[in-house]
Amino acid sequence: MLRSGLGRCVERLTRRSFGDRPETDKNRTNIMKLETLPNLVRDSKRFHKIVSTLIRYGLAPWLSHTKASWVRKYFQAADGQQISDLTKGQRLRLAMTELGPTFIKLGQILSTRPDLVGPEITTELSKLQSNTPADSPDDVRHLIEMELGASPDELFLEFDDVAAASASIGQVHFAKLKDGTPVVVKVQHPGISGKIRSDLEIMTGLAELAAHYSENARQFRPVDTMEEFSRTLLAELDFNLEKKNLERFSQNFSHEPDVCIPKPYEELCSARVLTMDRLYGISLEKPEELQAKGYDLEKLALRGANIFLEMIFRDGFYHADPHPGNIFAMPDSGIGLLDCGMVGRIDELLQEQFENMLLAAVEQDPVNLCDAICDLGQVPREMNMGSLRSELTEFLAEYGAQDLKDFDLGGALNRMMEIIRKFKIILPSRVSLLIKVLVMLEGTASALSPSFSLAEILKPFQSRVLRRRMSPKRILKKVYHSLGDWNRLLAMAPREMSEILTQIKRGKFDVNLEHRKLDPVVNRMVIGMLCSALFLGSSYLVGNRVKPMIGDFSVFGLLGLFLALYMGVRLVRVIHKSGNVKSF
Repeated sequence: MLRSGLGRCVERLTRRSFGDRPETDKNRTNIMKLETLPNLVRDSKRFHKIVSTLIRYGLAPWLSHTKASWVRKYFQAADGQQISDLTKGQRLRLAMTELGPTFIKLGQILSTRPDLVGPEITTELSKLQSNTPADSPDDVRHLIEMELGASPDELFLEFDDVAAASASIGQVHFAKLKDGTPVVVKVQHPGISGKIRSDLEIMTGLAELAAHYSENARQFRPVDTMEEFSRTLLAELDFNLEKKNLERFSQNFSHEPDVCIPKPYEELCSARVLTMDRLYGISLEKPEELQAKGYDLEKLALRGANIFLEMIFRDGFYHADPHPGNIFAMPDSGIGLLDCGMVGRIDELLQEQFENMLLAAVEQDPVNLCDAICDLGQVPREMNMGSLRSELTEFLAEYGAQDLKDFDLGGALNRMMEIIRKFKIILPSRVSLLIKVLVMLEGTASALSPSFSLAEILKPFQSRVLRRRMSPKRILKKVYHSLGDWNRLLAMAPREMSEILTQIKRGKFDVNLEHRKLDPVVNRMVIGMLCSALFLGSSYLVGNRVKPMIGDFSVFGLLGLFLALYMGVRLVRVIHKSGNVKSF
């Protein structure tokens, strides 16, 4: 497995090839054995392709630290002139496009993490398009037969062999059920699972290498990001999960007939095949066509935004890719949603924390906004809270003066993410995804109606949040949970107290205190006290001429003074080397 450190393997291979210094027992434990890398050996061409592409686009300077000549030659031969005028985000987008489906998916997920890579890069990565050549009809038919146990001709009344669209993981075919119902059949690309898993292993190894060698890359938490990405992408390989998402959305909007969710057909679905209703509508990415057909674009933008906000604040389960191409205007003026493979979930605690942040921003309260952000994310120990509050005060002053109708919520959220990233606060991936969805939602709606304001739409949801928090039902629910906790505590307390008292009576009660990094401090204090005591005692022996004597000096007194001096000099040198004392 590459998880042990791909960079160490590269160095080991170099040592074997070019006679570098032999491995010692100390560093041998930190170097990956070649026998544990079957995928690297099997996919060496792919590995070389990934590394050379990253180097060519100037995205992996940390690889120059490796000793492998095949890595170093790419730095020597790289044509920097072709990319010199491109921003880092543009180079990253082009490299991911060239490397194919797995990297495109990684870029699309990174586009939801402005707290890690910054708003400029996320904006560029959001342009990634996963257009993949379609598979041959024979391959598609063979996969369907393997997954569903029969050929498309036996399962469907009609099946179009020509793919209507092809993306990174699967492609879409139009078909009709035996009863004539039009459906869409989403078929996974044959062999894509193995390719993605292989790429994920290589990418994980490169992430570990980047974290080891590059301080700049380390701040992006590459290993944690890769683990999160791997979980997300591997989940997308299972179409059964997308089927469950469709069913849940249908249930959540069962009382709203103007919201159209494709219905999946259980008997025609598997992990690699998904059959669902075909929606006939016009994509929101075609505003001219919508306007020509007589649609009210402002009403479409308003209804679409409200649907997504209901998903977020009512259900805690939302479509995480509100791209215009995934939203259809239906003939009856309803809204249809496609591509439900990527979803976001919010539990009650996270929802309350996120609402606290939004409410503090609306109320222009920098102190509560600062507290809400710190509650949401991982805050570095050395962070200056005063500086963060000052930045947030300026942020609220900048955006708080805007009229609600003209309020740029997307810009405000991106600015807040810049502040969060500046202070190295890491937000949970679910929060970053939610913020990205709100920014995308405002962009999609604004493309339909330039006068659209998501902040104005959010205002009723703010009132709804406050009513929900003060509702007797919610208060009773909290009280009920608190009573349950108190009940468990009261049930446990007598038994635990009885055991403690029994141990005290038997003299077996111990209190274990765990301290960290105190041993060196305590040792220095003890040695310092011994030096002081030895110096004072020896001075007393010398001053009182205690025998035996050498001339006018006590022998033991002199020995004690020299020993105290030696110990004191050693102590000062140790403290000086530790860096805790600058000068003496």
